[in-house]
Amino acid sequence: MIIGEGGEGAGPAAAAVEVTAATFQAEVLQESMTRPVVVDLWAPWCGPCKQLAPVLEKAVAALKGKVKLVKVNIDAEPQIAQMLRVQSIPAVFAFAKGQPVDGFVGAQSASQIEAFLARLAGPAGPDPLEQALEQAQQLLDQGALDQAATLFERILAHDPGHIDAIAGRCRALIGLGQADAAGALLATLDEATLADEKIQGVKAQLALLADAPDDLAGLEAKVAAAGNDFAARLELARAYAACDRRSAAVDQLIAIVVAQRDWNDQAARKQLLTFFEAWGPADQATLEGRRKLSSAWFR
Repeated sequence: MIIGEGGEGAGPAAAAVEVTAATFQAEVLQESMTRPVVVDLWAPWCGPCKQLAPVLEKAVAALKGKVKLVKVNIDAEPQIAQMLRVQSIPAVFAFAKGQPVDGFVGAQSASQIEAFLARLAGPAGPDPLEQALEQAQQLLDQGALDQAATLFERILAHDPGHIDAIAGRCRALIGLGQADAAGALLATLDEATLADEKIQGVKAQLALLADAPDDLAGLEAKVAAAGNDFAARLELARAYAACDRRSAAVDQLIAIVVAQRDWNDQAARKQLLTFFEAWGPADQATLEGRRKLSSAWFR
């Protein structure tokens, strides 16, 4: 239930979710992974609670989404009050990254509440969604694909058009073997978003997967038997990339560049650039591949 207890003259109030024991995990702990969550514990008979509520809601609303506000009626949800060891109300707890990090008990002035929220969100600090995006990208880079995909999804729940989060979630899904889900996400995007270079990189990665070979061993044998068969090497590089054997794909193309860099209108260099676009500029295979290409090209 969405509630607001702001009284007359309280100004614009932040919509607050009434949390139960059943929803506490999702609405507070999970949500606090992407932005701070303030939990206001109250009861219908508590006069100071009614005084605090509109001041707290107005202060949270002023942060324009940087902090989420939820409310717990301790009469209806005594389990939560027990879990948080609440002795008296009003009691306010702040959660970040799944943990309680701050709080206060009793009525507070507007300036005290604003200072409390400033400590929590930081009036000039990083945007919580951007912090979550950085964490999700780190998880993706570390290979924690399930966690990355989940965190990117939460970011998109707050900002469905966030291009970095769209691209990140697609790459996580592809890494999890869910290319169809990544393609379905791309299918929901408008033309302007699809034209972004990061989304184009995802499309290139999906195109590589579509080229997965039926006979990788046969291609390897063909190249081993005739190392100067550049067409076979090019095909093998594409096959390796489709199997996500990135370093191997780079090495096959570098071998062509070293032997005859202008072969087939610089086909090996162009294919490498396509790989780099698909893998992303920060990928280790891209960084190493660019170094190898530069070394081979200007030798």
